Amino acid sequence: MKEPLILIVNDDGISAPGIRKLIKIMNDFGKVVVVAPDGPRSGMGHAITIEATIRCDKVIIDKGPQTEYSCSGTPVDCVKLAVNQLLDSKPDLCVSGINHGSNSSINVIYSGTMSAAVEGAIEGIPSIGFSLLDYDHNADFSESEKYIRKITKRVLDNKLDPGVCLNVNIPKTKEGEELNGLKVCRQADANWEEEFEKRTDPKGRPYYWLTGIFVNYDKGTDTDEWALDNHYISVVPVQFDVTAHSSLSSIKSLFDE
Repeated sequence: MKEPLILIVNDDGISAPGIRKLIKIMNDFGKVVVVAPDGPRSGMGHAITIEATIRCDKVIIDKGPQTEYSCSGTPVDCVKLAVNQLLDSKPDLCVSGINHGSNSSINVIYSGTMSAAVEGAIEGIPSIGFSLLDYDHNADFSESEKYIRKITKRVLDNKLDPGVCLNVNIPKTKEGEELNGLKVCRQADANWEEEFEKRTDPKGRPYYWLTGIFVNYDKGTDTDEWALDNHYISVVPVQFDVTAHSSLSSIKSLFDE
């Protein structure tokens, strides 16, 4: 059988430990091509570069069979560039991450990691975004590896529905601690209660620093936040069609003549 072509992207930058771990895992599944930002691009969402040039250089960071490119653009730029310029054929799988930090619930909107996976879905590629709930640069990815392998194999073997990708979040574990498994679930109704701290720089000019606390309003036991709080990996199907289908009838009624 033809060896699967796997595209790897992230938003933490090509040197981040999460993507280095993901590369090692994916090398066991097929031919790996990495196209990742040359530095951190967290919180970029689905941003693309339209008013600046994009540089993309072939690099060698770790020894291995993978081919790697360091890109000056956003995570979404990386996927677009890979599909349109760098690859000879469409990938069989696009994986993004492993992100350092959560992309559950509302965070999926802001996430560069998940936007890269969504862009993969837009391109017709089965895509998965992986995130570990640990912001530490030295985060331990070992307990998550067997689940990443399981999810990857299932998607390679069975594909995904058109226009759908997976948002996979993995709880942080302590040494010797095991996860309870995984749950396929919905996105929780949760949000950030934000405020901007007004500060003053050394020249006396004001600037603002975004702060806030994450609040889960959802009491359901079928959500990603519940799964993560109960030490399960959350798997949420995500689509790029953002039409509020449930509101189409009521909105149409507003404009009936």
